[in-house]
Amino acid sequence: MEGTPGQPVGMRLNQIPADPGTGGGTQTPDLASSPEAKKKAANSIEQNIEPATRKAGDVADGSTDAAVKAFGPKDAEGWLTSGALKSAHGTWGEQVKALLDRLGGEKQSLRAANTVFSGTDLQIGTGVKGVRSPLDTY
Repeated sequence: MEGTPGQPVGMRLNQIPADPGTGGGTQTPDLASSPEAKKKAANSIEQNIEPATRKAGDVADGSTDAAVKAFGPKDAEGWLTSGALKSAHGTWGEQVKALLDRLGGEKQSLRAANTVFSGTDLQIGTGVKGVRSPLDTY
């Protein structure tokens, strides 16, 4: 396999690609890895994203209910549109609930990650301190 003519290219697993378009190079990853960043991300989900999602999910309620009634049966006659709207609105509600549940799970995971990482660090630190070396006696 060759890159530039005459120069072989081997597999390098220990390097980040130099092309900034692939996420490598000098770009810094956009990952909430510090405890403060995880807390900020969880708070953002709780204070901004969840309420906005709930509000967006509720927007359709009033107008859909009015449309269902308008197309509903009158004198034993009605449009099929009424039932279809009601069914679609039910599906919409389920999807909004699923999204809110997922956001809640992500929020909890972000908050729990700090505990898991801290506990792992402490456990590894304790294990490393217990390893004795012959050089410790000198």
